[in-house]
Amino acid sequence: MTLRASVAARWLSLRAALRRDPSCPPRVWLRARWREATAIVAMLIGAATFDAWVYSCAFEGCPSDVAIRAYRSPEGGRVLDRNGRLIGRVSLVKRINVPLDRVPRHVRQAFLATEDRRFYEHDGLDWRGFVRAVWRNAVALDVREGFSTITMQVARNTFMVEQRALERSLGRKLIELRLARLLERNLTKDQIFERYLNAIYLGNGVYGVEAASRDLFGKHIAELSIAQGAMLAALPKGPSSYTPRNNLQRARARRDLVLGLMGEAGYLDARAVSAGRRARLVVASKEWSPPQPHESYALDAVRSAVDSVLRAVGEPMTELTVHTTIDLTAQDAAERAVRVYGDRIARQSSGGDAPLQGAMVALDPRTGDIRALVGGRRYQRGGFNRALAAKRQPGSAFKPFVYAAALTAGFTPATIVDDEPIEIETDRDVWRPANYADEYRGPVTVRRALAQSANAATVRISRAVGESRVADRARRNGIASPLRAVPSIALGALEVTPLELVAAYAPFANGGLRVTPRMIRRIERSDSSLLWASAVTTTPVMDPRDAFQLTSMLRSVVDEGTGQAVRAAGISGPVAGKTGTSNNGSDVWFVGYTPTLVAGFWFGYDTPHSLGSGASGGRYAAPAWAEFYRRGWRERSDASAWKAPDGLIARDIDPATGLLAEEWCGERRQEWFKPGSEPTEYSCEMDRDNDDWLRDVEEEVGERVAKLFRRLIRGKM
Repeated sequence: MTLRASVAARWLSLRAALRRDPSCPPRVWLRARWREATAIVAMLIGAATFDAWVYSCAFEGCPSDVAIRAYRSPEGGRVLDRNGRLIGRVSLVKRINVPLDRVPRHVRQAFLATEDRRFYEHDGLDWRGFVRAVWRNAVALDVREGFSTITMQVARNTFMVEQRALERSLGRKLIELRLARLLERNLTKDQIFERYLNAIYLGNGVYGVEAASRDLFGKHIAELSIAQGAMLAALPKGPSSYTPRNNLQRARARRDLVLGLMGEAGYLDARAVSAGRRARLVVASKEWSPPQPHESYALDAVRSAVDSVLRAVGEPMTELTVHTTIDLTAQDAAERAVRVYGDRIARQSSGGDAPLQGAMVALDPRTGDIRALVGGRRYQRGGFNRALAAKRQPGSAFKPFVYAAALTAGFTPATIVDDEPIEIETDRDVWRPANYADEYRGPVTVRRALAQSANAATVRISRAVGESRVADRARRNGIASPLRAVPSIALGALEVTPLELVAAYAPFANGGLRVTPRMIRRIERSDSSLLWASAVTTTPVMDPRDAFQLTSMLRSVVDEGTGQAVRAAGISGPVAGKTGTSNNGSDVWFVGYTPTLVAGFWFGYDTPHSLGSGASGGRYAAPAWAEFYRRGWRERSDASAWKAPDGLIARDIDPATGLLAEEWCGERRQEWFKPGSEPTEYSCEMDRDNDDWLRDVEEEVGERVAKLFRRLIRGKM
């Protein structure tokens, strides 16, 4: 009876009960009948509400026809890389869905004989079983026998929420029946049976016949014997009680009972039943667990992000498909580089009992999409993810923010700065930052100071610009950790995570846009409908001209400075980056980038401890970056990838003096300047003084000999 028919019937009953005798005055009638009228109205409202509760599946909304037809028992969801390759599962579920035709007939018959012999005859409710159960329960004055059909069990194990499925109540049973009728209306019997065999819980955390077959017998469901199939069918009644892993004798007795039921149902003859009972019950020695293709710190981070999304949108965990930004090739290469080079560093340093650790982050500077993430030297499920949470001193890897602030303040790559010992008075004492190995270069260009990671020169630049501007530059680029505007900020005496440092380099690579790192592009439900999606978020934070000039200087770090290990490893093409080594050599870094990738490597101990004398980012971290780039990144860029933006002019300068270089200068470099900031004086004065007679030499003996004279005069020979 439908809800509308039920309400109409009760309304007619109410009208009949409350019909007034015409001879009876209304007041007298109302005074005599008000209690009955109130009770009937209350009963009507209660009955209608209960009908609505059942009809709407407890006011939670019954599944739609589309959802019923599309349902698939969850296998833990899928996490895919950016190219659609499977990385792993959202959650660990011991289940493998199989089509019905891959389940042997005798296994299907075992379940039918045990759970619902009339399954193919009823429409979701077996009235014979219902009457039998009611009679036996009434005689026993207790709930001794249920009447759940296979269809009702499918409803309970698929579309009923967990807490309601565990209740033993009339309301739960009625909702179960309502769902069963919906299943019967939308699916064929074979489809319902297939969902049952994949959804049923069979003990030891295992769901479905395929997973149970692998767990108990170490083989596929299609390979099971009659006796083994009967053992599986014996489990739904009490998975923990009848599993042969807990009690072999009890399990065998239950199996033999199922074989007998198969004989009664006509599925087996007496000889087959007897043979099945004589069969030995041998259980696989090793329990089965679904393989996880690529467990990693990156996958842990994705799972955590998915949990946050589901809580935010109020959606339960279902069979989701998560499309990530991870590049599986890059991820494999990153893990290998951290492990291999971490092992090498560990052999050269002494950290006591604590293992040396490493972390790595790689992202696309154009979008913020994380391509690879490694949170430790070796993966530990649920372990501390250093790429996201470890705050360490970046050392000289922080210097690009000093130089970026300087460019904004009017410095150029050709500006001369003094690289000599410096003393700075602080509130407590005098700070004397020293260069590596106490080597000082005197007056140098800003480009050379950055390429050689000159501490003294960098501190002077920071002092001239102002530490507050340096801190502001880093914050605008994406450093979220606290930054104190103190003199030591110039040398990276602060703490950052690998992720925020790498992300803060992105504006250098992409022309001045801060990016928001992301790992998940979209999440889809089991029916492929969109649950959640993220968007690429970029914010202009730098003058594109400053970004280009800084990138040009950081290319010198790789080509001729502290990051030359990248070139020594055979990496060609446009690469920029910066090495970093913290105090006492306890942290080593290299953050390198191309037009399509920014990647940073860190190595150190969880409790800061020196990596040994000679430890540096150029020696330890830069080679790991080169190894990752060679093995894990295929998106190469040509030499013209970084083009000078509008608003810059090119000049040839003498790299030693930062002044303009005329054509006869022995060394020259093309440098880019904002209009008005280019040098106006010339270098190579000695060459100019001798210009007249050198021109005569050139006319007499040729240009080649004249060039030799010029080099001789400048002391280059």
